[in-house]
Amino acid sequence: MTESHLTETPAETPTRPLRVVAVSGSLHAPSKTTVLLKEILASVSRELPIDAHLIGVHEIGEQFAGALRRDQLPATIEAELDRIESADLLIVASPVYRASFTGLFKHLFDFVDQYALVDKPVLLAATGGSDRHALIIEHQLRPLFGFFQALTLPIGVYAKDSDFTDYRVSSLDLQERIDLAVTRALPLIRSRRESLEAAL
Repeated sequence: MTESHLTETPAETPTRPLRVVAVSGSLHAPSKTTVLLKEILASVSRELPIDAHLIGVHEIGEQFAGALRRDQLPATIEAELDRIESADLLIVASPVYRASFTGLFKHLFDFVDQYALVDKPVLLAATGGSDRHALIIEHQLRPLFGFFQALTLPIGVYAKDSDFTDYRVSSLDLQERIDLAVTRALPLIRSRRESLEAAL
């Protein structure tokens, strides 16, 4: 009787969860901006396994507001900067404040290494009182991350006050916009991740 030999197929190495870092420029809590970020994170998590981390400047602002150089920052803020710089995907959002993003949001990114975000996918989002502020995404956020040579994703997400009820997203149009932004982002996110893994 001949002994049969079976060829074992190596098990596929599971891909690690996508490291997603969300940064809220809101200066208070509760916050519609932070709620918006959480909805975007939830939409991404329905499509891909993720390891999510949320940074709120209202919680950490006092630790870096007075610093002028990165070497003046406490270890807690350095750790947050490391997370931003090593993320696979950034999701950033700010309320409109004096026609732009908040000062603390900008100050946090002033400490990010100039070349740490090159080609990193960044999904842009913002909140404001009405539709009149929606261009903050194109006129303020996109140029900021263009400086970093980041890959700003095609569709940004803007939400106005009436899209929320009791700090919950209650607008079907906004939810559809979130899902569309994520759907359009996925091919770019996957392509970059495959390129990085192939280079290892």
